[in-house]
This record gives sequence, C-alpha cells and structure tokens, in this order.
Amino acid sequence: MLTQTEIIVMPKQKTHKGIKKRFRVTASGKVKHRHSGTSHLAYRLTKKQRRQLRGTTVASDAETAKIVEALRPAR
Repeated sequence: MLTQTEIIVMPKQKTHKGIKKRFRVTASGKVKHRHSGTSHLAYRLTKKQRRQLRGTTVASDAETAKIVEALRPAR
C-alpha cells in the first residue's frame, strides 16, 4: 500500500511569465500584442512608420494556440 508521501504527481503547467507580460487574450479568444520595433532606436524610422506602429495588433492564428497554452495558469 502506498503512503501519501509515495504518491507520484505530475508537475503542474506553469504560466510563462514572459508571455504573460507581452500578450493579452480578448474575450473572443484573439491575442493582442504590441508592435515590434517600438522600444528604442526609432529615429531610424520615418514618421509615418512610427505613427503606424502605435497601439496594438492581433497575433496570427498560427501563434495564438501556442500563446494561449503558455498563458494557461497552474492548476
């Protein structure tokens, strides 16, 4: 008979903290993220490019499933 200390439990899936900081899942299940290339060295871009990088955008469907899986909280 197994005692409580001998029971083998599978490890929990942890939330990926880097992805948690960079992505948000909308109510409809889409994944929003910030445009790349906006944090620094923006002087090399034209004003039109910098203006178009404002705000957020939606991740592609191919990446959405991987991002949502990594955001799944530990249970």
